[in-house]
Amino acid sequence: MPQQAKVRAVDVLETFRSNVIVYLSEARPALEEITADVLRLRLWLETEQRTFWESQVRLRTKKLEQAQAALFSSRLGILGGETSAEQMAVQRAKRALAEAETKLRLIKKWAREFDTRLQPLVKQMEKLHTVFSNDMVKAVASLTQTLNTLAAYADLKPGTGAATAPSSPGTAAASPDSQPADQPATPGSLAASGPHKGVAS
Repeated sequence: MPQQAKVRAVDVLETFRSNVIVYLSEARPALEEITADVLRLRLWLETEQRTFWESQVRLRTKKLEQAQAALFSSRLGILGGETSAEQMAVQRAKRALAEAETKLRLIKKWAREFDTRLQPLVKQMEKLHTVFSNDMVKAVASLTQTLNTLAAYADLKPGTGAATAPSSPGTAAASPDSQPADQPATPGSLAASGPHKGVAS
């Protein structure tokens, strides 16, 4: 008869399963948040920032035109007098416009390169998301089934259920008619047990 397998350290497997569940509960939301951040960054570049700096270019261009007009008017009115304030205003307007144009060029450049630079990383995140959503969930289910199987197997003890432990050799089955080996037989017990070979009548 095959011996029973020794099932040990089931609690270690249960601890591992619990750790996997905790990891999934934390990793999946974090990965989803990163994916959402990537989408928000793309929208921020292509819509919010581009719209903002395009409007700044228009606004600062208008301010530069106004500053230049004020400088021209000042020169006509003073006829060669000092126009340092108007000149400084024109220089500030030019610097502000140059800043806005530089920012707009950078935004357009980043928007063009966004997919090229981030698409490989996005694909890796998508693969990881698939692992979390499918493979890891199946792994947890498999661990649960394994634990259930091991627990049911460990509960099977010798002598339980249909299978019973065999009697050891030389062990007599107990019955009401059995007599202890060191107790002498009585006439009544001999009569009750029927005729025996070698017993004189």
